[in-house]
Amino acid sequence: MKSLKEMRLIYKIIGGIILLIIAGILAIYLLAYLMGPPNLSNQSPAVYYDREGEVIEDTFGDSYEWVSLEDIDASAIQATMVIEDNRFFDHNGLDFFRIAKSLWNNFVTGSLKEGASTITQQYARNLYLSAEKTWSRKLQEAFYAIRLEMFYSKEEILEGYMNTIYYGHGAHGIEAASNYFFGKPAYQLSLAEASMLAGIPKGPTYYSPLNHLENATDRQHLILRRMLENELITEAEYTEAINEALSYQQEEPVEDEASFFKEEALKEAAAILDKDVEEIKLGGYQLHTTLNSDYQQEMELAASETIDEESDLEAAGISIVPQTGEIAAMLGGTDYKESSYNRAMDAKRMPGSTFKPILYYAALENGYTASTTLTSEATTFELADGSTYKPSNFNGYYADAPITLAEAIALSDNIYAVKTALYVGGERFLKTAEKFGIESDLQNVPSLALGTSSVSVMELTNAYARLANGGKAVTPYLIEKITDADGKTLYTHAKQEGESVLDEKKAFILTQLLTGMFDETLNNYTSVTGASLQSQLTDIYAGKSGTTDFDSWMMGYSPVVSTGIWVGYDDHREMTNVSETAFSKEIWAKYMENIDEDGKNVFPMPSGVVGLPIDPVSGLRADTNCEKSRIMFYEKGTEPLGYCHNGDIDQRDEDIEDTEDPGILEKWFDSLF
Repeated sequence: MKSLKEMRLIYKIIGGIILLIIAGILAIYLLAYLMGPPNLSNQSPAVYYDREGEVIEDTFGDSYEWVSLEDIDASAIQATMVIEDNRFFDHNGLDFFRIAKSLWNNFVTGSLKEGASTITQQYARNLYLSAEKTWSRKLQEAFYAIRLEMFYSKEEILEGYMNTIYYGHGAHGIEAASNYFFGKPAYQLSLAEASMLAGIPKGPTYYSPLNHLENATDRQHLILRRMLENELITEAEYTEAINEALSYQQEEPVEDEASFFKEEALKEAAAILDKDVEEIKLGGYQLHTTLNSDYQQEMELAASETIDEESDLEAAGISIVPQTGEIAAMLGGTDYKESSYNRAMDAKRMPGSTFKPILYYAALENGYTASTTLTSEATTFELADGSTYKPSNFNGYYADAPITLAEAIALSDNIYAVKTALYVGGERFLKTAEKFGIESDLQNVPSLALGTSSVSVMELTNAYARLANGGKAVTPYLIEKITDADGKTLYTHAKQEGESVLDEKKAFILTQLLTGMFDETLNNYTSVTGASLQSQLTDIYAGKSGTTDFDSWMMGYSPVVSTGIWVGYDDHREMTNVSETAFSKEIWAKYMENIDEDGKNVFPMPSGVVGLPIDPVSGLRADTNCEKSRIMFYEKGTEPLGYCHNGDIDQRDEDIEDTEDPGILEKWFDSLF
């Protein structure tokens, strides 16, 4: 038996603990008072603007409609309170009895499954916090609830809660939910409809009557029983509501615009302001973006016209303004409502031959020119580790003769590419990929020349943009400016100068070589890879297509925009239909032509580059005796001196000087059309 002294000590300890708890609670309330009222401007959705300052309609499929308590049917409010927080008007933001019970149960089970959040706490979470179940989030939630109750009336809190709670299917707030499920405003809801909606927020997927009618109905009946027990409804009203057959309208949301773009812009804005995505989404912010609405509409249209809406085939695309890094258009998939997974940003697929330009830039750095010849023939390569590698060309076609770099690019010759990769060396190839901004893991193997390491559409489009702008590294971005609900500017994007990471002359020369995929002058043992597009294109573009068993790519650019398009199946299903493998090229061509404004793309030629009429077969200078001729470009001093008809060198210095005149680009353009 404990002595009196021991008992007194225990009582003192208990008393001290109680005093500490009381002091702690008082300190929390004092701090909450000193911090003042939390901002309720967060109750309005973010507004998105395109580059012209026009509002981008809708918020990627979600609906937000704010109404006053007077415009909500009383039964909807009562049904919500009876199931979510029956003592809402009797507590000060925290229901300590429910909290104690919840804490004990969670302690026993070692989880955070059981909640005791009041309506005030849930409203605080909707406004300021994420939905993650952690102790720190719950403590923050409680503190915000205290501040809300301290400075706002119960009616203001209840109205805010009813307008921000999520009912699934993109509907935020009772008004949006009422319109979506029943095609009527919230003030016209029947008791049966109101009680059905009140049950959804606990689990918007599990308790949606459109997804699981039995679950939803069971929860509706639970709510109606509690309303009856609390004398909120009569027995007759209860029976009538139980027996009412509900008709669901499933009002379709307004056709969304630039859904994938807006979602990425939201993420970027959240990162810029160091806030949670949900906080930005419902924070009343105004997000001024880089979106070119005309480009976006044309990209979406080109994809929808090319791919059957009944097909499982997916498409992704991005357009970047090379000089600034502005992301002008983005397509993350064929239907955002079906799948919000952004394949342009998040998916990584094998790029196939669209990776070759990176290799050929490395080759230009190591002595290659447009005239460099290698033999295209069936080849088994013996590698340094003793293994062998036997790539093949498309359909097993080979020149069985030397071909030039210009032809190899235009025809997408794989043998030429692998020979070049072995010549350049794996380490130099990888370092060149880094210069192009490729951050994905690349395998140091010869097949990398054929695009066997996966990359994203964003990465590759940005890599091509560095060729389009003369070799500068400019970071792609979507947000130009952010203002808060009061119009205060919080962020403005700083203009990028761009670091020169590629040699300007080599970037220009490679660009001219990439125009060759559309020029049938370069036809040899097979047609150039862009031959099918020639009739659709009325301007000059640099580009490269790529195809694997599972992926179809088309990358390319004009002087003003770099665009990448990918087509394939999410499950990496093989594209057995030949026409499907051409879809990326078709989408790209339609899009680029429809956004082309000036109709005469000429890439600026840097000094130190010369242009000459060249015989594409021999790589030597062309004269009237040559069957074919194409103007090709070289760094001064590396141009061929011999002529195609006999290889004799008969070249005067003044002829070389003449070819430095930028007017050669006009002649080159005219020769292609």
